[in-house]
Amino acid sequence: WSCLKMDVQGSGTSPSHSGWRSSPCGPHSLTHDSPSRGPLGTSPGWRDASCGLPAEEALWTTRADGRVRLRIDPICSQTPRTVHQMFSATLEKYGDLSAMGFKRQGKWEHISYTQYYLLARKAAKGFLKLGLERAHSVAILAFNSPEWFFSAVGTVFAGGILTGIYTTSSPEACQYIAYDCRANIIVVDTQKQLEKILKIWKHLPHLKAVVIYREAPPTRMPSVYTMEELMELGNEVPEEALDIIINAQKPNQCCALVYTSGTTGNPKGVMLSQDNITWTARYSSQAGDIQPSEIQQEVVVSYLPLSHIAAQIYDLWTGIQWGAQVCFAEPDALKGSLVNTLREVEPTSHMGVPRVWEKIMERIQEVVAQSGFIWRKMLLWAMSVTLEQNLTCPSSDLKPFTTRLADYLVLAKVRQALGFAKCQKNFYGAAPMTAETQHFFLGLNIRLYAGYGLSETSGPHFMSSPYNYRLYSSGKVVPGCRVKLVNEDAEGIGEICLWGRTIFMGYLNMEDKTCEAIDTEGWLHTGDTGRLDADGFLYITGRLKELIITAGGENVPPVPIEEAVKTELPIISNAMLIGDQRKFLSMLLTLKCTLDPDTFEPTDNLTEQAMEFCQRVGSKATTVSEVVGKKDEAVYQAIGEGIQRVNMNAAARPYHIQKWAILERDFSISGGELGPTMKLKRLAVLEKYKDVIESFYQEQKK
Repeated sequence: WSCLKMDVQGSGTSPSHSGWRSSPCGPHSLTHDSPSRGPLGTSPGWRDASCGLPAEEALWTTRADGRVRLRIDPICSQTPRTVHQMFSATLEKYGDLSAMGFKRQGKWEHISYTQYYLLARKAAKGFLKLGLERAHSVAILAFNSPEWFFSAVGTVFAGGILTGIYTTSSPEACQYIAYDCRANIIVVDTQKQLEKILKIWKHLPHLKAVVIYREAPPTRMPSVYTMEELMELGNEVPEEALDIIINAQKPNQCCALVYTSGTTGNPKGVMLSQDNITWTARYSSQAGDIQPSEIQQEVVVSYLPLSHIAAQIYDLWTGIQWGAQVCFAEPDALKGSLVNTLREVEPTSHMGVPRVWEKIMERIQEVVAQSGFIWRKMLLWAMSVTLEQNLTCPSSDLKPFTTRLADYLVLAKVRQALGFAKCQKNFYGAAPMTAETQHFFLGLNIRLYAGYGLSETSGPHFMSSPYNYRLYSSGKVVPGCRVKLVNEDAEGIGEICLWGRTIFMGYLNMEDKTCEAIDTEGWLHTGDTGRLDADGFLYITGRLKELIITAGGENVPPVPIEEAVKTELPIISNAMLIGDQRKFLSMLLTLKCTLDPDTFEPTDNLTEQAMEFCQRVGSKATTVSEVVGKKDEAVYQAIGEGIQRVNMNAAARPYHIQKWAILERDFSISGGELGPTMKLKRLAVLEKYKDVIESFYQEQKK
């Protein structure tokens, strides 16, 4: 860790400030730029083979060294700028502020924005010394840390392309991404991750070096360096050489690759330009009411995978834009230590995927179930009056005395115990959230603000905020961005199409996939379906590729039915609807169970909420195996009755669930049913449980 503590005050030159100002610019502002010929520059006059237009005039490209025309809207026409220009502006305003907090030997240490910038420059020069080439990647296979941040920024400064790889990726998945992005350097944090790369190195023709930082390699290996060694190598590269590379960069060039989770085939490399990142970091975060540090320094806990667009934009790039303080959770954050970090840091803003919020909810419910009678009654009373107030008068600042009393006596203490005492904004995204979870947190006076976007939109294209909120909605379109619905049905539901500065450059090396995603006018077709209300709030209804088309030709969106089952039956953890090209609908169910604190794997033990359900219906079961193995009559009957209630509310008979089964184990990342962000991998589930599924329909044939 000496590289974090080194005296960086005199180790680099101060940035060259471009003096940019936010002024309107027309759609041709970048049309006539030609790439500069720096040491890592590209040749001018290159033409995008995908459309035969000069690179500056094309709306998309599939080449890592390509350039695109920016979709500039007069409403929000920030002068296009590079990551370095964004950081330079931050340095002028917030150089002395704490940029990062991290824990070493039980104590919190901090790095200022000036130190952060100089460390990123050192990393950039180290990467250049190791042979990083223009438009090649530095891949980072590590948990969130200061080293992740300054390696990422250093990669961009050096003219390379930042590429994150999920820490849960197999060696084969690492190989696919590292080969596709032409990684020259891979940064890892542990020997476990290093071993993955050593297994596949011979298949990676562009890989020149690996850098490891949290653990030292067991023995000295050729082309494997520690982070301290990387920084020392950087001293051999003149500052002027790095400045030439930085000054040659253009906002419409690729600087980051975000690989999709591959739920429907090989991951696709989403190419993000410098403008994608700098514009989104400013305007999408503004739409979410993130504050600049001269008003209030935002404090954020970084724990979600930075290889995912939501965490990368929220933690890394938005942090730089507004001078936020980002504090890093421990690597075992999702195994239980996150709450400890939240308590110590007390963030002002927090983001979690729905599954994280669900786990917090389940943990609170377990604690409440084990609490004394009086405290339990007080909490339930406080939550009920608060939920009623938040549902009936969601925008009212004048709370009744009873609601204010409940918050003061009870709910404020719960929020403090969770680490949310100072948290003004709580966000979620990446997947749908159940009404049950949203209501639970509203009962704690924690409003969860949704965002909607994709890797292909650089993160949020729609945002909710304290001033822009509607329950169950994904918020309104970010100013300067556009939306339209195509092929709308009678209920106003259509495919969501998006346009704006957030839209990605294209899929790396995938011209056919890029053409499918972006139409001739530059609109991104998301594949998601939704509706817009009269005030412009977006409601997601499903996904076209997940749409079930029965043998009778009925189009059935699965998500609303799955959510209805989970709401009706609080014992259910996951519900997956089946019926594509089948005569009727069926469903796979899993039960809510506790997680192993060390491995984060589902155990056989039911959660407190699941056991309460069992007791309520007359069962003494405490484990999944007792319910499924012994086919507990009371539980199975109660679930059957719940599904019948869902069927009664269905629009028509083809929407009825006719067969269902409870699986012996909950879905998990290691089991292959969930992706890295806890998103359901439907194709994987269909394959894994094909025998169970076939049994539904074989019985029908007999």
